[in-house]
Amino acid sequence: MPASPYTVSDVMTHTAIAVGRDAPYKQIVALLDEWKVSALPVLEGEGRVVGVVSEADLLPKEEFRDVEPRPDEFGDAAKAGALRAGELMSTPAVTVHPDATLAEAARIMAKRRVKRLPVVNGLGMLEGVVSRSDLLKVFLRPDDEIEEEIRRSILAEPAAPAGLDISVREGVATVRGALADRSLVPLLARAVRAVEGVVDVRMGLAAHEDAA
Repeated sequence: MPASPYTVSDVMTHTAIAVGRDAPYKQIVALLDEWKVSALPVLEGEGRVVGVVSEADLLPKEEFRDVEPRPDEFGDAAKAGALRAGELMSTPAVTVHPDATLAEAARIMAKRRVKRLPVVNGLGMLEGVVSRSDLLKVFLRPDDEIEEEIRRSILAEPAAPAGLDISVREGVATVRGALADRSLVPLLARAVRAVEGVVDVRMGLAAHEDAA
């Protein structure tokens, strides 16, 4: 029972706003404001991602404007005097590949506590940017589209139990029918939950009349 094939390349923003190492502080702030984003990839050469400059990297200039940093704040305070992207950026950049699943991208964002990820190819060249809101786009899929995918990719599979039906309302998928082998219930539920756009799974299964 295959999972939904959605990958980062399906939802990412392909036209990504980025800066070079020499981009000045005020230009970075202006771009963040103009494009309503929280971070920008920093590129060098033909477009290789070498870092990311975010709002958090820019804030020390204001944070330490009139106070002396504590010893544990020296790292952040060093950025207070930085003037260009190469000095401000966090490096190495936390990135993701375009063929990564949406779940993989979500785990990276959660683990590294970032809101946006540069999407890079095998050479580290920028191909786009994926954000938290991009990953949530799959929940905008119409119920009938999700329903059709579950029927086609799960219930129609030769190995799938016969006689089952699916309905999807507000992203909640309900599987109904009779099932002889109850050990298949968690496997079936896991396969349905893996379809992009499914919010929850309900199993309305009765015992099959031929079951022992």
